[in-house]
Amino acid sequence: MNLQELKIQFLEYLEVERDRSPKTIEIYDRHLAKFLVWAKIENPTEITDKIIRDFRLHLNRFENEKGEKLKKITQNYYIIIIRSFLKFLAKRDVKALQAEKIEIGHAPEREVEFLESAEIERILEAASGVDFKSRRDRAILELLFSAGLRVSELVSINREKLNFKSGELSVQGKGGKVRVVFISDTATGALEEYLKKRTDIDPALFVRDTKGLRKFKGKNNNPNNKNTQEEDLRLTPRSVQRIVKYYAAKAGLVKNVHPHTLRHSFATDLLMNGADIRSVQAMLGHSSITTTQIYTHVTNPHLKEVHQAFHARRRKK
Repeated sequence: MNLQELKIQFLEYLEVERDRSPKTIEIYDRHLAKFLVWAKIENPTEITDKIIRDFRLHLNRFENEKGEKLKKITQNYYIIIIRSFLKFLAKRDVKALQAEKIEIGHAPEREVEFLESAEIERILEAASGVDFKSRRDRAILELLFSAGLRVSELVSINREKLNFKSGELSVQGKGGKVRVVFISDTATGALEEYLKKRTDIDPALFVRDTKGLRKFKGKNNNPNNKNTQEEDLRLTPRSVQRIVKYYAAKAGLVKNVHPHTLRHSFATDLLMNGADIRSVQAMLGHSSITTTQIYTHVTNPHLKEVHQAFHARRRKK
């Protein structure tokens, strides 16, 4: 079989056997397609050390129309996907370059931007109104920080999943993995106040303004319309991003705040207050402890302060 046919099989393998999300499969498809178009090869035996070296050089020297180069993490992502494809070929006994011969380049450490406690209070207070939008947006901000949710997890929550008595919530994360997250008392209060404003029966926890729903019903009463009420009411990740940025600006924060900033803030807050990294890993839904360890670089300055405050005290006696 040629590489195009094998690529299709690989994507089907990711979907069925590895249970990857449609978005992940789309990304793998796009990156592999770019590699194959650049390489101009048709047979898996043509994937050689030289081809990979030349492709890495191409990625490193590539500039877009604005003169911007590819980030190292993006370059590495291409190589990771190619390695994954080669491992698949090996499983199918297809002769090709061994994946182990390809090394992943060194990428600079990720910078984690988070909000200090005072900044968290400011952004929450910025959404302190009593109308539907303010109640909803306050609940969104509180839940993002309380549970350390990804924005995709937040928008997929249905009302029936909430359990205020236990203070727990099950969410489906990356790769379809389900984990339990915890809702703080302040987040619970914000959610209860928001839900009092809901007059619709839509299952989604976070929806557009119900005034928008009435407009929607007036304009889209055609039963053949594919846009269902639920699809049109549920907030999208992009909507939540705009909401977070709006209140960050309203609070006067100069940082580039987005939903993941609140997730970073959640993890950093836990570590700075004594949580162990394995517990934080579980609460964030990270499959690898390596991913969670990016937060240790953030907490290092805090640890230094602790060392100076407590260890140095013994020397002063």
